[in-house]
Amino acid sequence: MAAEVLSRNSLQVDVYDAMPSVGRKFLMAGKGGLNLTHSEPLDSLLARYGARRAWIEPLLAAFGPDALRAWARELGVDTFVGSSGRVFPTEMKAAPLLRAWLHRLRAAGVRFHVRHRWLGWDDAGRLRFATPQGERTLGADATLLALGGASWARLGSDGAWVPWLEQRGVRVAKLRSANCGFDVDWSEHFRARHAGAPLKSVALSFAGETRRGEFVITKTGVEGSLIYAFSARLRDAIEADGSATLHLDLLPDFSPDRVAQEIAHPRGSRSLSSHLQSRLGLKGVKSGLLHECLEKTTFADPAQLAQAIKALPVRVIAPRPIDEAISSAGGVTFEALDENLMLRSLPGVFCAGEMLDWEAPTGGYLLTACFASGHAAGMATAAWIGRQSMENMTHD
Repeated sequence: MAAEVLSRNSLQVDVYDAMPSVGRKFLMAGKGGLNLTHSEPLDSLLARYGARRAWIEPLLAAFGPDALRAWARELGVDTFVGSSGRVFPTEMKAAPLLRAWLHRLRAAGVRFHVRHRWLGWDDAGRLRFATPQGERTLGADATLLALGGASWARLGSDGAWVPWLEQRGVRVAKLRSANCGFDVDWSEHFRARHAGAPLKSVALSFAGETRRGEFVITKTGVEGSLIYAFSARLRDAIEADGSATLHLDLLPDFSPDRVAQEIAHPRGSRSLSSHLQSRLGLKGVKSGLLHECLEKTTFADPAQLAQAIKALPVRVIAPRPIDEAISSAGGVTFEALDENLMLRSLPGVFCAGEMLDWEAPTGGYLLTACFASGHAAGMATAAWIGRQSMENMTHD
């Protein structure tokens, strides 16, 4: 996106990518249907960026969801709003969009250099690259870094850049897992029976918020869209306290009174498990979770059991490793940047994308802010180069 903005300003742009082809994480994001952005009202959308809202807001004001959809349309890719409010390309794929985009950039004169892994700067301030032909150094009028976070290292974002910036006086917040699964100390019995099972039509409560959705039981714990929505708060709580306990409503369509009444209904000779399945539809993984997370004595007390079905405690003990995460938190702090996304300690070096210290849940929010930051950094880089040229002309 930055290259597009810069090329429109009649500047020669060279894009260096460590991988054999560009846009690999973008293609991975579109593997299950490219969730490009979200259609919710702007104020609600901005709230998704949490503590970094104030920094993200001006970026989206200049290039927000509507502008992003219009940009895709210019490339011949129509979009639609799904039932959840998420916005997708009509074809649900990333590849056609990326192909059209790269074609337009090349036609505009943007040059792409793949298998060029950035290694920082040499003593003269030139950029160092590892290439198949050996190390290469080069100078530039301005440098724009969009190096990603540290999730999905095999797609190129490995966080190797952190020490090179820190050595230059740039403050970088620790990279951490975001939109990730969490470990739970499941019993071997539960793991063997239910790993891989989807948990649908549940509500999750944590830190004063409740959301409905679904997620998956894994061999190591839990993961999925409903878990990702709480991942930042769960991660922070674990870092502070060593673990975090979320509560699941296994029957969000049933009132507490109705659950209690159905449990209290005479069950005759039926087992409690058969009774819960018959009266409440509790079976499979939901039934297994009750037995996994509750003491046996709870099943003998109808009132306690009813309460547990509506608020089942599940203790998570660690986020999954960052390389498994959909995205990462942390990165170059906004305090290390000026209002134009230029590094205060390195004039002429701009940063954009996931390498900045912000995070957001899945739902199109990640891509939206990445596009917006690339657009903003591109505009700022073009303006900076223009000012430098004017100064040089004045000095001459």
